[in-house]
Amino acid sequence: MIYTLANSLWLAGCLPESARFHRASRRVADEQAAILRRLLAANAETEFGRGHGFSSIRSVAEYRERVPLRDYDGYREWIDRIAAGSSNILTSERVRLFEPTSGSAGASKWIPYTVSLQREFQRGIRAWIADLFLRYPDLLSGPAYWSISPVTAGSSTTAGGIPIGFEDDTSYVGGWQQRLTQAVMAVPSHVRFIPDMEAFRYATLLSLIRCRNLKLVSVWNPTFFSLLVDRLPEWGDRLARDLMADARRAQDLREALRASTPAERHARLWPELRLISCWSDANAAGPAAGLAALFPQSRMQGKGLISTEAFVSLPLAGREGAALAMRSHFLEFLPANGNPQLAHELDCGQQYSVVVTTGGGLYRYQLHDLVEVSGYIQGCPMVRFAGRQGYVSDWFGEKLNEAHVSGVMRDVFGVLGISPSFAMLACDMDPPSPGYVLYIDASEPNEVLDRAAAQIEIRLQDNFHYKYARELGQLAPLRTFRAEGAAGAYLAAGVRMGRQAGDIKMLALDRNDGWSRMFLSRASNGAVLRPRKGRARIRCKALLDIGRKPPIDKSVKRIENPSPHHGAPRQRLLLLEQRLPLFGPILQ
Repeated sequence: MIYTLANSLWLAGCLPESARFHRASRRVADEQAAILRRLLAANAETEFGRGHGFSSIRSVAEYRERVPLRDYDGYREWIDRIAAGSSNILTSERVRLFEPTSGSAGASKWIPYTVSLQREFQRGIRAWIADLFLRYPDLLSGPAYWSISPVTAGSSTTAGGIPIGFEDDTSYVGGWQQRLTQAVMAVPSHVRFIPDMEAFRYATLLSLIRCRNLKLVSVWNPTFFSLLVDRLPEWGDRLARDLMADARRAQDLREALRASTPAERHARLWPELRLISCWSDANAAGPAAGLAALFPQSRMQGKGLISTEAFVSLPLAGREGAALAMRSHFLEFLPANGNPQLAHELDCGQQYSVVVTTGGGLYRYQLHDLVEVSGYIQGCPMVRFAGRQGYVSDWFGEKLNEAHVSGVMRDVFGVLGISPSFAMLACDMDPPSPGYVLYIDASEPNEVLDRAAAQIEIRLQDNFHYKYARELGQLAPLRTFRAEGAAGAYLAAGVRMGRQAGDIKMLALDRNDGWSRMFLSRASNGAVLRPRKGRARIRCKALLDIGRKPPIDKSVKRIENPSPHHGAPRQRLLLLEQRLPLFGPILQ
């Protein structure tokens, strides 16, 4: 009864924003223009606003002339000053806190949060929640698992006294609706204060098992939840003992553990689970399909595009893709060639890089996320995440782009009927010759994976720079590496590197070296690095650094006009036991 009441009140609080969203979807251009006018007027007297003439801007064209495109580095100086205590720099509003993020590949970033930015996020969240409950009313009658991030060590305030990080992930919801969210959470928020990661996972799983009437699971990375429930057989006896206060539920667990398949086990434990929300686009498609197979009693719904900086899109039940959150921020879209486009100017089937202007003080900020337009609902574009724009692996001038690699792998796997739970390309600099490796966790036989590598290799050579590096002998042909449990190892390595667990996305391309050794060190039975022709066994003696830069062999001819990245220091992923405990998989 308490769940129905709390969820119904939450739905009621979301309905007004849902109505505004659907009205706005019929007049996207007007809605977006109003948002831009509001942001410029509110911040015209800030240091940034005066410097860029906000008060005299009368059109989008003038805004683009005055304010150049920037990424985080373009804002770093202003953000550092805000962190040191300066005010009225990017926003007239006080910065309430900084939310740390590392992005998909870069160093730490601090994103300034104001009341306006939080409201922008809440508009997107409320439109999604209303659609979810209205389309699936059975979700109202039970608890939900909203995955939470563990508290990490570190400074809690900046030098200027501004807090770092939200006290609780439900703070994104805000106000009285935040309290309703906490009331229906299957895993209590205080679990996030457990410092040991294994204990954190155990407490999470124990809380979930207590909820026989669990209705909804919301996580970011599908691998997180699949890895979590994979621990059920290992922890089963201990979990049953800890459930003795609820003898019936302890018996349910023992009976479920005798099931013949994981899917049957999960159906017995959570028979009322109706929906799982997680990433399902681009390189998360395979893991999402694997998670769906583990929970046949539940629907799957992909996430929209949400980053620490911005709320870009939200899923709508029964619709392909996710609707642009056109009431949250002012949005621009960069095509591969041509001028920036506005939300109402997008073409179906085309890909664009997302640019946002937000109430947090980021103006024409490049997210470097690529979206593909899949259709329209009324006048609102529906989009899906397609990859990272500008994420390039460039050891010898080959300039491989993550978005291109993601599309190639998706096409090849689709033709060959491969459904990997993990697939990633990265350069292996180990002898006898450097070359890219397809790290893959899939059930298909080696011959099929080798065929996939051969076809991917052909498609990669559509990139002139990669083909030239291959012809010069700087890179060996693409090889395959069957890596069981690679998803968990990849996520654990990212956290050990110091990245926030919730920021780690599974990309189709990683520009660091050392993954072969890391995956080998995790293998219990000795992994095999398999070139397309023949096999080469590699023995691992110790955990090694990921991200080392190879020594330059001056006797090898290099491509003219190398990428500026060649001289940049590379991030090191130190896999050392004395580092912080493993956070393991993605935690929201």
